[in-house]
Amino acid sequence: MNNNKSLVILDVRNPDELTGPMGKIDGVINIPISKLETRIVELNKYKKKDIALICKSGVRSAKGIKILINNEFNARNVVDGMIAFRKK
Repeated sequence: MNNNKSLVILDVRNPDELTGPMGKIDGVINIPISKLETRIVELNKYKKKDIALICKSGVRSAKGIKILINNEFNARNVVDGMIAFRKK
């Protein structure tokens, strides 16, 4: 994730979590998982790019992967989410 500058990172956590202990990653797009289906049009300009979904632990982002793939996006999950990202 850190090495691919063309990778789009989509954080599906709730906005209040971005100011919590895990913080946020600079430059990511934040669309909460509960709003992803209704706001997916916002991601259309990234349809030809790889999108990495992240949440706190990887559960919500796994749900988001299904939504994006069903809408013909190239998406992958950040396994173990922000928990793993912050340990690096």
